[in-house]
Amino acid sequence: MNVEKLIIDKSKFDINLKFYFILKYLLKMSLSDKDIRKLLEVYSLNQGLLFKKVILKNIDTLFGTTKTGLNKQNYLTDILDLFETEYDSELFIFSLKLYAIKPLLLQEAKTRDLLDTSKLPTLNPLSLAYDKITLFSPYSTRVSGALLSLIFFDKLESSDTAFISSDATEFLKELSKEAIKLKKIGVEPNQIFMLMFSESINQSIISDSGSNYEDRILSVLRTIGIDEDKIAKTHDKDDSSTEFDFFFELEGRTFGIGAKRTLRERYKQFIKTAQMTKIDVMIEITLGIDLTEEKVKAIRNHNVYLFVADEIYAAYEYLQNIDGVYSSKDLTLQTLKNL
Repeated sequence: MNVEKLIIDKSKFDINLKFYFILKYLLKMSLSDKDIRKLLEVYSLNQGLLFKKVILKNIDTLFGTTKTGLNKQNYLTDILDLFETEYDSELFIFSLKLYAIKPLLLQEAKTRDLLDTSKLPTLNPLSLAYDKITLFSPYSTRVSGALLSLIFFDKLESSDTAFISSDATEFLKELSKEAIKLKKIGVEPNQIFMLMFSESINQSIISDSGSNYEDRILSVLRTIGIDEDKIAKTHDKDDSSTEFDFFFELEGRTFGIGAKRTLRERYKQFIKTAQMTKIDVMIEITLGIDLTEEKVKAIRNHNVYLFVADEIYAAYEYLQNIDGVYSSKDLTLQTLKNL
């Protein structure tokens, strides 16, 4: 089968590369609302290449000479060095307006994830339902962001501004005109904006990242009455290759807990340790989605107790019939004392 060679027109590539560069450097500048207003005011009075000349002449007064101000000056100077045609100032202002509206789109992209996350307090932290929300959370925001960006630019290019408040209608109308005009000379607003927008989403996800599986187990242990200050993460004294995620004493007995969402082959290490250690109670806590009856029996044959997500425990009768296997909702202080 012959595949036609894919060719990107050089002029189209160049203008979209410039567009992306401007968006990225605006992001680096961390502009305030006041900075954005100043730049828009200068543009309203000086368009085309005159805009570049006026900005460079007044760049000190625009941002000041503090360290932050000087950084903004340097980034803006790098952007202005790209200006060659009258379209460049228009591309810059279009980019500036997209930068200004980005936080609104980012917050909207995070809304679906926030709605799901708001359900977490009603769920068992060790349940599949809880795990699914935390697992999907970063992907949910990314997918929402990509789809919102597509919808946003579709509406801009069709001059549809009815999706936003009346106060912002005029702003969107102007942005729509600019998007349509720039697209005629090869600019691809959605595709290039999405490159920058996805990076902002990723950074937001990193800063807002939620709890991991160990954090959730620690929360449960605290809730049932285990003193957090007396819980340690330590290697087994008799088998240093095994690390207990949670080690504590309860009524004169020592407890070592391994915590993994999925066990894979890692359960074999716990079995090896069980044959050597002097610890009183060894426990594996896992979702159980990769457990087989054979694995469960191997774990229990070495006197390692097993706690799995309630949904998994309820779905498989063999889990209910094997002594020493518990649902995660049965992880209580009394259960631990009875082991």
